[in-house]
Amino acid sequence: MNSEKLIKQKNDWIMEMTLEEKASLMSGANFWNTKSIDRLGIPSIMLTDGPHGLRKQGGKADHLGLNKSLPATCFPTAATLANSWDEELLNEVGEYLGKEAAAENVSVLLGPGLNLKRNPLCGRNFEYFSEDPFLSGKMAGAMIRGIQSQGVSACAKHFAVNSQERNRMQVDEIVDERALRELYLEGFRIAVNEGHPKSIMTSYNKVNGTYANENTHLLLDILREEWGYQGFVVTDWGGNNDRVAGLKAGNALEMPSTDGITDDEIVQAVKNGQLKEEVLDERVSELLQLVQETGHVTGDPVQVENHHEMAVRAARKSMVLLKNEDEILPLKVKGNRVAVIGDFADNPRYQGAGSSLIEPTKLVDFLSVFKNSQYDFIGYEKGYDRLGGTDENLLSKAVQLAEKADTLLLFMGLDEGSEAEGVDRVHMRLAMNQNRLVKALSKVSKSIIVVLAGGSPIECPFYDQVKGILHGYLPGQGGGQAIYDVLSGDYNPSGKLAETYPVKYEDVPSASYYPGMELTSEHRESIYIGYRYYDKRGMKVRFPFGFGLSYTSFRYLDMTIEDNTVSVSIENTGALYGEEIIQVYVEPLDRKVFHAPRELKAFAKVGLNPGEIKKVLMTISDHGFAYYNDATMEWRVESGRYKIGVGSSSRDIKLWETVNLGGQEKKADGQGIPSAYEEGLVHNVSSEDFEMLLGRPLPDAKWAKSKVLGKGDVLDQMKYGSFLARGLHRFIHLVNRFLKWRKRPIAANNVLFVLALPIRSLSRMSGGRIDMKMLDSIIDILNGKVLVGSGSLIKATIKKLFK
Repeated sequence: MNSEKLIKQKNDWIMEMTLEEKASLMSGANFWNTKSIDRLGIPSIMLTDGPHGLRKQGGKADHLGLNKSLPATCFPTAATLANSWDEELLNEVGEYLGKEAAAENVSVLLGPGLNLKRNPLCGRNFEYFSEDPFLSGKMAGAMIRGIQSQGVSACAKHFAVNSQERNRMQVDEIVDERALRELYLEGFRIAVNEGHPKSIMTSYNKVNGTYANENTHLLLDILREEWGYQGFVVTDWGGNNDRVAGLKAGNALEMPSTDGITDDEIVQAVKNGQLKEEVLDERVSELLQLVQETGHVTGDPVQVENHHEMAVRAARKSMVLLKNEDEILPLKVKGNRVAVIGDFADNPRYQGAGSSLIEPTKLVDFLSVFKNSQYDFIGYEKGYDRLGGTDENLLSKAVQLAEKADTLLLFMGLDEGSEAEGVDRVHMRLAMNQNRLVKALSKVSKSIIVVLAGGSPIECPFYDQVKGILHGYLPGQGGGQAIYDVLSGDYNPSGKLAETYPVKYEDVPSASYYPGMELTSEHRESIYIGYRYYDKRGMKVRFPFGFGLSYTSFRYLDMTIEDNTVSVSIENTGALYGEEIIQVYVEPLDRKVFHAPRELKAFAKVGLNPGEIKKVLMTISDHGFAYYNDATMEWRVESGRYKIGVGSSSRDIKLWETVNLGGQEKKADGQGIPSAYEEGLVHNVSSEDFEMLLGRPLPDAKWAKSKVLGKGDVLDQMKYGSFLARGLHRFIHLVNRFLKWRKRPIAANNVLFVLALPIRSLSRMSGGRIDMKMLDSIIDILNGKVLVGSGSLIKATIKKLFK
């Protein structure tokens, strides 16, 4: 059907619908599907999780990975794929994800996630690409194009400023407009402009006082009017606060089902004049457009082995070699007795936890691959308990094996409980028993190669105790094979870090403010995130942004600049084929407003045979020389000199050129800006200085210590409530500690996740099984009105059962 006929069909549907039918389309039929209207031939469509693999549940549904999903290919996570800096690869992975979704008749794949990595402790960093918005946007745009090439809608998420998991459904992210535009929204802007996602998911949190799903500044002023977005907006699951306000702001669909609760709210709002029916028609039209484009998606059966090989290839291209002293890698074959130590070699950590938890079609561990290889494998020891604790027997056996080996392959990393949806990490260290193991092994061996697993930066006190470090991040189901291919030299590593590794957590610019514990999360560091901060302060880091080693070497030659195009020649000066990631940074020399010393504005990945030279052209992005002027609410380019650097990391610029640009002269910019921001001294910004930057007073950051609980409060606030509420709060923490003791970290995290739920979510997340009268009764009980609340709850329950 051509576009004109589709538009006519959509308009005819809307004209023939009753008000009640329109309202009904604005929430789900169940946990994963939209409603259908059979009399008009409007089909239901399915939306399901899938940032790095399809999570389609065949039985009981949930949003935390509690119940198993159908087997699907588990590709490397976004944090891993970002290290490839390879748009073609991301596009291809997207195609494979789209194929698997189409084969299961899934219309909307909920991903990619591209929230900015503000802080290394965010529990969901493994699902996000980078600390840099330009790289994030480019990677996400490529993946979106790939997914949607199969007739499936991608769903970019979580819009916007979802920077922490703690109290994510209530917390207010307080961020100045310049940082909001240059950092937290810029990746989304690039993904929208280059990927054209058919759908976008809003985040749970507030942004500067308003829930993201009701935020007209985000959804109307910026997303639709400024960026020209024509697609569809959906809440995160349970992420609706005020349904009518959400519709006005541009949200078309609330998920999951509310069993008609919010449908009635919409109908009443139209009838009493609170909501114009024309606005409702716009939201219905946006949903119907998605239904028309994806409602009949179908695909061929998945070629499981072919998709697995794609997962292996993606993992290979994303591995990052961080240290290679004395060229200990690739591994030598002859005269080299190799011992493998570490639980992750046998029982790999290959994905995160929560809504992205995939049931893989197969899983390859490194140990199985290595046992059947050409190497002189002399044994394996577990070495440590992956969930922490001291085990002298495991340590002793590992040391004894190490004494017999010429080379040790030591597998370490973050366990399953460290990184998950709904919780943040509490520190940036590996488990103490792993660091203790490295120290013990270093006393008997000088040839240790560490293989890391995890989706976020860690402190590396073992750096000087080992000769090699390979980071596999979370490489998906084929990670074991990919790690072997890199260690053996069958594949030359080409990945570079998409985030900075500080020496210690205290060096992180947001460390003093992260996470926001109760009502607010204050971004006092403003634009100084990641390498922007470390380079501003000239601070020592463990590994800089963009860093990664190769088994070959490269030389940069003949840099020229014409208009916005940077040309450079690259020569492979080593003995092996290799791929180099060329990075272009822009540094303003005459800018009068505070700024980072340099920012990534273009990149390219090029493969070269030994001795080969290639000329590479890169175009600096449309915001390459601009900053966001929050006084005039526009992007501006200041006239003056700009240095353009080409290199292999933010700290390793090989060639520089300077250009002079004409631009828009600044008038009042920078006046009254605290000196802390001029100098990048943002570790301990005062409230007064942050308020000066914001241009408004800060809201209350703390919960009231004694209060009556309401629908908008989170369950964690029960600790300040009635005797019964405080007891329930303590019981939840006891269950959490019990599950940790039973070594069930994912379940323990999910228990804590409950405390972050707003009380209103008991209705939303129950699919409407708890209606508003029942919810009011539960609130009465929590507030100590046990008899009154219990009586009304029984009456409301009976009424609902016989409705």
